Amino acid sequence: MTTIGVVALQGAVSEHVAMLTGLGATVRQIRTPDGLDGLDGLVLPGGESTAMARAAAKVGLFEQVRERRESGLPIFGTCAGLILLAERVEDGEALAGFATVGGLDITARRNAFGGQLASFRAGLDVQGVEGPAFPAVFIRAPQVVAVEASVQVLARTSADGPIVAVRQGGLLATSFHPELTADDRLHRLFLSICRG
Repeated sequence: MTTIGVVALQGAVSEHVAMLTGLGATVRQIRTPDGLDGLDGLVLPGGESTAMARAAAKVGLFEQVRERRESGLPIFGTCAGLILLAERVEDGEALAGFATVGGLDITARRNAFGGQLASFRAGLDVQGVEGPAFPAVFIRAPQVVAVEASVQVLARTSADGPIVAVRQGGLLATSFHPELTADDRLHRLFLSICRG
């Protein structure tokens, strides 16, 4: 049985829990560092990256997540989770002074597609995900504006459009919210990463 943690400080937690449970994983909601023991993978959900970082700082959660990540724990970040995984964040002043998770050798730009009213859906071709276009939901979404050679680009909004999905080893991240769709293919991909 694969045990996946979902960081449950703020954001789209229940949607990730439901999708992963539906795929047969045991799911644990993580609010404190002691919940990290025995996990096969961890999800950083969509939501507000600054709110998550502030809440995590009160209990030292992201410092412990960073240690687990450095020891090889697979992590899936969606929207705000991508920002928390990014090594560099443009306009990231709001995160200054707060621990993040890091590890993904990218530069991310927060709210790059605009505010709440600029939310949109798009069908994306995602490397490693077979079948029809993935129905991506973008809400105050970040973009990946630069990647290092170690990072695999999985999806763009168009052939030459912004990067919106990446993978680096056991780290998987999307600018969009796969948990807000009925399509579980990206969660299946993450579980396959967790199972090695």
